[in-house]
Amino acid sequence: MNDLPTKISLGTATPGGGFPLYGDAAAAAVNETDPSLLVQARNTAGSAENIRLLEEEALDMALVAGEPAYEAFAGIGRPTSNLKIIAAIYSSPGMFAVRGDSPARSVRDLVGKPIAWGTRASGITLLGKYVMDGLDLDREKDFDPHFLEKAADGPVMLAEGSVAAQWGAGIGWPGFTAITKAGGRLIGLTSDEIEKIRTRHNFLKPIVVPAGSYPGQSEPIQAVGSWSYILGRFSLDEDVAYRFAKALDFAHARLVERVEQGVETRPENTLAASPDLQRIHPGVLRYLTEKDVGSID
Repeated sequence: MNDLPTKISLGTATPGGGFPLYGDAAAAAVNETDPSLLVQARNTAGSAENIRLLEEEALDMALVAGEPAYEAFAGIGRPTSNLKIIAAIYSSPGMFAVRGDSPARSVRDLVGKPIAWGTRASGITLLGKYVMDGLDLDREKDFDPHFLEKAADGPVMLAEGSVAAQWGAGIGWPGFTAITKAGGRLIGLTSDEIEKIRTRHNFLKPIVVPAGSYPGQSEPIQAVGSWSYILGRFSLDEDVAYRFAKALDFAHARLVERVEQGVETRPENTLAASPDLQRIHPGVLRYLTEKDVGSID
């Protein structure tokens, strides 16, 4: 009889970003909840590399932001991917952060300025490309773009004054937390800007960042964004996916204790945020059906 736990490799991203924070928390929470699983989080270059590693079966599961997942599912600039959704983990509203002494109050105020967009492989960085395109702006031509080696470099560059703003996404995103704790501010979008972006890219959804989500944030902020996922390789065993989905659900309180974004990691959000049922892993679908979270035909 084999009593060894089933190992699951989970790709995250570069240190200092939201994916490693979430991935480490999810791994610990699942491992505590189901000792038959051993989830091992692993730093990677981010969403783009995670998709490649999953397709090469070098990872079992990985965190992938909504925009690169959308491109992979739709076959934009690449063949259509057969990766499967294990869980929708949290929504990611895209915003800029500036220092407290910055005169900038809107996206247009940042045109021509040096911007830390994040790492090249990050889904957050790709979100910035889509949002700017929706505003008829080019991320690399209409700004002075800085692409990072590590996500944690951006807040340091902003503090030093080598960039005018940091692009990022999410509620509880570590980079924004560091900036706002130091007195920085967040810049979102106007209603007109959101409407314009969604006319061109309707897969992006309006998201309101509640007041108090970050230190010193006294007003809600309007933004657009998408859901980030845990994706699984196509050949991942159905029973393993089922056990993971069940453990992640049962571990919800433990997850939220470790990372506040985990509050959105619920089975009903996985169902709602999936483009279609065929994109959800069969093992996860089995758990969603068992839990009776919604209409699954």
